[in-house]
Amino acid sequence: MRTKDLLAALATGLWSWDDASGRVRLDAEAARLLGLPARAVELSEATVRSRFHPVDFAEINGVVQLAVAERSLAESRLRIVDADGRVLRTVRSRFRPLRPEGAFTLLGTLQEVPDPQPDATAVRTPVTGDWRRSREAFLLDAGRALAEARSTAEVLRVAAGLSMPGFIPDGLAVFGIVGGRLTVIGHHGQPTGDERPFTDMTTDTDYPAAEVVRTGRAIYLPTPEAYRARYPTAWPLAARFARTSWAFLPLVNAGRTIGAWMAGFNHLVTFTPDERAVLTTVARMLAQALARAGAQESQHELAVGLQRSMMPTVRPDIPGMTVAARYVPTGGGLEVGGDWYDMIPLPSGRTALVIGDVQGHDVRAAGLMGQLRIALRAYAAEGHHPDGVLSRASRFLSGINDTEGTEGTEGTEGTEGTDPRFATCLYIEVDPATGLLDIARAGHPEPAIRTADGTMLVRTTAGGLPLGIVPDTDYPITRLVLEPGETMLVCTDGLIETGGHDLETGWARLRGVVASHPGGVADGGLERLADALVQAVHGPPSHHMTGPLVDRREDDIAMLLLSRDAAACRVGAGGPEAVRPVRRTVLTVAQAEPERIAAARAQIRDVLHDWADPEQVDAAVLLVSEVVTNVLTHTDGDALLVVELSGPAGHRRMRVDVTDASDELPHRRSPGELASSGRGLVLMELLAGAWGVEPRGDGKSTWFEIYEDAGGDGPAEPAAGEARYAGAEPGASGSVASGPESVASGPEESVAELT
Repeated sequence: MRTKDLLAALATGLWSWDDASGRVRLDAEAARLLGLPARAVELSEATVRSRFHPVDFAEINGVVQLAVAERSLAESRLRIVDADGRVLRTVRSRFRPLRPEGAFTLLGTLQEVPDPQPDATAVRTPVTGDWRRSREAFLLDAGRALAEARSTAEVLRVAAGLSMPGFIPDGLAVFGIVGGRLTVIGHHGQPTGDERPFTDMTTDTDYPAAEVVRTGRAIYLPTPEAYRARYPTAWPLAARFARTSWAFLPLVNAGRTIGAWMAGFNHLVTFTPDERAVLTTVARMLAQALARAGAQESQHELAVGLQRSMMPTVRPDIPGMTVAARYVPTGGGLEVGGDWYDMIPLPSGRTALVIGDVQGHDVRAAGLMGQLRIALRAYAAEGHHPDGVLSRASRFLSGINDTEGTEGTEGTEGTEGTDPRFATCLYIEVDPATGLLDIARAGHPEPAIRTADGTMLVRTTAGGLPLGIVPDTDYPITRLVLEPGETMLVCTDGLIETGGHDLETGWARLRGVVASHPGGVADGGLERLADALVQAVHGPPSHHMTGPLVDRREDDIAMLLLSRDAAACRVGAGGPEAVRPVRRTVLTVAQAEPERIAAARAQIRDVLHDWADPEQVDAAVLLVSEVVTNVLTHTDGDALLVVELSGPAGHRRMRVDVTDASDELPHRRSPGELASSGRGLVLMELLAGAWGVEPRGDGKSTWFEIYEDAGGDGPAEPAAGEARYAGAEPGASGSVASGPESVASGPEESVAELT
């Protein structure tokens, strides 16, 4: 026996509801149970809904949504009513969603159950006996749904799905007023395009909606004859929809008529006082919801327009380089804030990249951001160096704070919103020919460099106080070189800290994204990397990478990516330059900043994040700390640290050069058992694969190398085009290690270029 025959034998009907199309399919038994002719039929959702008791349908909505969300089997009891509103029977429906995500399909059964009321006469009791309860349930449900709608489109969808007690509109239309003319804001129940004849009517047209707008009074037309007699001119427009009854109600908000609402019915509606009361209440709620949604949309459009007008268009017109930029608001409030980025052509032919963040997430922060951005462009156009640009910008913002603070204390009005604001900023002057970056930083997160092999290194840069705190602040310049194939990432703290992260965990999250994503400029790789970074912070992956500070407020995101084309390397007479290192980082440790030794150790660990032997990583960190500390202790100058990693994986070489301005070479010492110093060269001999000291014209360079190989007992075979340094054996005067001249000169050229 087939399933269909088995269900028929058990007096059980089968139905399916497609949410996407709004169509319901019934077999013959299900149609009979709903009071329809006993044959298979496909009906609209509104037609089937009219066969259910209004209170029961309001309750089953919640059951359906829960079943869809939980992907579970659901059951509900429903009272079936006829066209006159009388209860015919009570049925039990069991159903299950087939597609839980997005538009779903419900598949279920219908089976008649005994009426719980013992009095047989109650089977034909009119629904109007509990009209008050039905109306209250409907209005509560409608009010909740309209209050939760956040846009005009959502309000119209809610209005189209309202199940009014005892009567359900088959067609809806919402009219607005623009320049003294009616316009169709939205409609439901008629094909798209049929609204065109109604979109260019003046308010004095002989049409029900126009009269409602003019007078502010509702119009009820229970029959086609009543419509034709009252509005003979407009009747031909309405006749083609084949409606039977119409209700036109004014949409009034704050005492002003903002439009009209039309409800059309395919069945006869007499519009009793109770029915008119329900329609009037729905119209009031609909007007408030539309006004609220319209205000929010206008406010959002204004805010987005303001933010876009303040954001420049980043054009990848830097020779040999490509730029990508992103701005993402928090999504809350006005969606405006103080984050910005800029790209400024300089008189010298270079280009300045600027990124910053004004304190706050309000209109005042956006206004200060616009003023500060204009000021920075003006100072940069005058030809000032990065430190001079930021110093003048700090004085400019401090002056605004002083002026607004003085104005706020002169009277009782205007005192709000005049609290001083500061701003962080990162200003980078880019030389496209050499890849040289002159960086000045005002309390902003440091830049990160993605090396050619995908490793991300956060480059430590000198900086000063945020702009606007102290008028006269110095901002030292840090000079870096962006090598061919490398990409620089600069961003506001929103990209790092969104999702409850701090600086450490935030950079770790971004490091994983950068390492796993191609960042080259070919085929839009830089744009895809920018999208991947935003997706990691705001997309589904962010829910699995929350930080320890999950209660932290979210922030706007501004981001700039600058990539240097790998084909931009210089070519000499003998062909391309010598083999470039896979990874390279440079750091200056000043005498007045001994705390940056910790940053040097962190840089070494970042460079060696995938080194085969962890003990060699610890040895390299110890040697860097020892050499840099010796420079700060025994000289009166700064230490310049250059770290290079080259060679194939598994057979790589790391070379560290620490340059200082002192001519005095290190001496071998024999420290006693209780001595606290004098073991630097001993550590070099024990831990380094090769090391030495090279005199320079303005000082010396202490270097060491560590080799990655399976045994860790010595250097691996050099790769093609590379050469090995010989180990040093310094005597009393500090001899210098020997090595191939071409290789030994590489770090010298790099340091000279940087200094």
